[in-house]
Amino acid sequence: MFEIFVGTKFKFMEKRRVAYVISSILMLASLASLIAHGGPKESIDFTGGNLLYIAFDQKVNTSDVRESAERAGLSGSEVQMAQENTQAIIHFRSVEGDTVNSFYAFKTVMEEVASGVTVELMSQETVGPKIGKELEKKAATAILWSLMLILAYVAWRFTRVSFGIGAVAALFHDILIVLGIFSFLEIEVSLTVVAAFLTIGGYSINDTIVVFDRIRENMGQSRRMSFQEIVNKSVNQTLSRTVLTSTTTLLAVLSLYLLGGVVIHDFAMAMLAGVLIGTYSSIFVASALALDLSSWWVRRRQGQGKGKENRLSTKVAATR
Repeated sequence: MFEIFVGTKFKFMEKRRVAYVISSILMLASLASLIAHGGPKESIDFTGGNLLYIAFDQKVNTSDVRESAERAGLSGSEVQMAQENTQAIIHFRSVEGDTVNSFYAFKTVMEEVASGVTVELMSQETVGPKIGKELEKKAATAILWSLMLILAYVAWRFTRVSFGIGAVAALFHDILIVLGIFSFLEIEVSLTVVAAFLTIGGYSINDTIVVFDRIRENMGQSRRMSFQEIVNKSVNQTLSRTVLTSTTTLLAVLSLYLLGGVVIHDFAMAMLAGVLIGTYSSIFVASALALDLSSWWVRRRQGQGKGKENRLSTKVAATR
């Protein structure tokens, strides 16, 4: 089996305070962007409306696409270009007739505005506002339930609530930062992007479980080591697997981003950001929080024990 970073002894946990600062800055920036924009920019999956995914046989000007959409009667249209201006997504709120007829109206105008350009319909979508609100509610519920179930499973699997809290905090951290990136870049969040969020959660928790499992093994074998040393050792032992898995996943997702076309462009972008942030968080958020929460719990128990001893000593002294 091919491995890299064999026998490393990086002191990751000694840098966790710095990581906390970095994560806090990224999360605050994400929240600030979401507040400034009034929440994430929602696609028609949640707001209702129509979408046309269009391909051109050559590069076109964005201004020509916007002008053609307006002249074709696509009211309130928003245009997003992709694939070096050879593809476009046109989002519009209302239309007379069906969406396919709207495309042919756009095609006629566009081929007049940009002479020599051939316009092709890749796909189209139509969602009503009532359905959009229902989908928004279900998407939020799906993410909430996934976080709660992960917390319960990890806490049961490793018999430590601190591990469950660390894992869920890392997932919340990952999703919030990716959502912040989408908000900052003003990219719409669709059901496909929500699916990417859930995929990111699955990817991140898988890496976290591998690290936690190694921590548990080392706790039984290295009783003379402190918990911080055990966590450092475990992260180093799984570092090769983490880096290789993340690299291969990134290459696959990068291919989708560059070559997959406009339809899955946002999904691939969310996955790119999520894999990078998830790899970081499994070490510097999940493992670091598990360490600090476990240490806090031990200190608390020790404090309670000393308190009982002091109370018992006081009672004994009083009876003499």
